[in-house]
Amino acid sequence: MIDAPQAGDSQTTDPRLAEHRLIWREKPVLREIYSDYYRRMARACRPGATLEIGGGSGNFKEFAPDVVSTDILATPWLDAVADAQALPFSDKSFDNIVLLDVLHHIERPARFFDEACRLLKPNGRIVLIEPGITPVSNFFFTHFHPEPVDMTADPLLEGPLAEGRDAFDANQGIPSLLFGRDKTRFTARFTGLKIIRVQRLSLFAYPLSGGFRKWSLVPAVLVPVLLKVESVLLPLLGPLMGFRLFVVLEKNGN
Repeated sequence: MIDAPQAGDSQTTDPRLAEHRLIWREKPVLREIYSDYYRRMARACRPGATLEIGGGSGNFKEFAPDVVSTDILATPWLDAVADAQALPFSDKSFDNIVLLDVLHHIERPARFFDEACRLLKPNGRIVLIEPGITPVSNFFFTHFHPEPVDMTADPLLEGPLAEGRDAFDANQGIPSLLFGRDKTRFTARFTGLKIIRVQRLSLFAYPLSGGFRKWSLVPAVLVPVLLKVESVLLPLLGPLMGFRLFVVLEKNGN
């Protein structure tokens, strides 16, 4: 099933991924917040084989030890090198495909979803958590985050891939466009996939944590309390200020 290039060694690791792995180890507040994301993703998966796209610093393995974890960049802690737009795995070989903060980095998302449909078994799931663009989060992401937000882009654009594109290039608006403005186009294009969940997450804890940057405005001990408060407020405040989209899609039974 796995014939992808193996994941490399420390000499070939992109320094940005190495830095993320170091920050994960040294920043408890980050681990608290992202552990909540990973637990949500693991609970949404069906029993069976799981493929992780964009495994990055390799943290999902702590919550799903049997996952096949890949990234387009080589690292010694992942299982294989793989491009989400041309995945080197057999048809119908996985029950789940998971992505955390990856979809908005993919140059041609439609190619990824075509590949996901090919790889998933009947009733298999795509589970992802991505930046969510709301009035408040848009201001934050635009002014305080290094990755751009372009809500005029076409998230289903077809065409050749750019040569030499950096793996960290991104448009944080892509997930919100796919499952918001262009949801009808998405479902018409991918008739074999059913959207079973689009949920807003993250009101306070995530932006206050600083993410994968070294600073934080909230101590780790307060994160569980903030997450409980958020769960109560999300139905009301999620559309206004949610920073994350939690999306689950399911392949049809054929």
